[in-house]
Amino acid sequence: MPEQTFPHPGAPQPPPNPFQERPVPAPLKVVVADDNPVVRAGLTALLSGREDITVVAEAADGREAYEAARRHRPDIVLLDVRMPGVDGISALPYLVPIAPVVMLTYSRESEIVQEALRRGAVGYLVHGEFTADELVSAVRDIRQGRPHLTATATGALLAQLRETRPTSAEPLPEGLGSATAYTDTPSFPLSYSNQPKTSSQTQPTMAQLRKRYQLSTREAEIMDLIASGMTNQQIAATCFISEKTVKNHINRIFAKLHSTSRAEAAAKWLGTAPGSGRGLG
Repeated sequence: MPEQTFPHPGAPQPPPNPFQERPVPAPLKVVVADDNPVVRAGLTALLSGREDITVVAEAADGREAYEAARRHRPDIVLLDVRMPGVDGISALPYLVPIAPVVMLTYSRESEIVQEALRRGAVGYLVHGEFTADELVSAVRDIRQGRPHLTATATGALLAQLRETRPTSAEPLPEGLGSATAYTDTPSFPLSYSNQPKTSSQTQPTMAQLRKRYQLSTREAEIMDLIASGMTNQQIAATCFISEKTVKNHINRIFAKLHSTSRAEAAAKWLGTAPGSGRGLG
C-alpha cells in the first residue's frame, strides 16, 4: 500500500477547478394570498416559471395565508390587502414573525400603505405600477433584505415622513450650515411669514414642486427620495431602476435646481434654502 502524503502547509495550492459544480441555492418558497382566483393563478404561473422560485401554497384570505405560512415556512408571502374574512392588514402581525411579507394589491390609499409598513410589511407593490420582471426581481431581492416600494407606496411613505418632521432642530453635520428650529411660522421668506397660511403654503404638493423646477414625474419622485435621505442604491431598489440610471436622473435634477450637491438640492426642494419661496409655487 503506497504511503499517503500530505501537502506542506506552505506549499502552493492547486487552482480551483472551473468545471466543478457549485451548490445551487434552494428555490425561494412563496405563498400567494389573494381572494381573486384569476390573480392567484396568474401570479403562481409567473413565479413558478422561474428556476429559483417556487409557489408552495395559495390562499384566499388572511387566515389561509397564516396557516399556509405555518405549514410551509416560506421565504416570502405575497399578500393582498382587501380579502373577505381576515384581510391582509389584520393578518400582517401574525405573518411577519414567520416570513417577510410584501403587499401585492390594488389598494393605493396612503393610510393603508402606512399601516401595512407600520405592521411590518417589507414591501408594497401596487398592481399596474410594476412589470412582471420587476415583480420577480422584488421577490428575489427579499432574500438579500432589500425592500421594494412602487411609486404610490413611496409617495405615502414620504408624506408620512413629512408629517412627522421634528418640531425642534438638532445639530446638523459639519458642512451643512447651522440648524434652524422648525416653527409654525417660518422665518423665511420674510414677506411670507406674516401671511395667513393655507395647506398649499405650509406644504407644497409634488405637482407644485414639479412645475416650479420643471421636473419630470420620475425626476420629482427621485428628488423626493433624495430629500428623504436615501442613497443611490436605495433609490434604485425603490424605483426598480439601475444605479447608473439614478445618477443620470440626479445630474439632470441638479441642473434644473441649479444645485451642486444633494444637501443643496434637498434644501431647495423642501423649502429650507434661503430664497426658495416655500409654498409659493
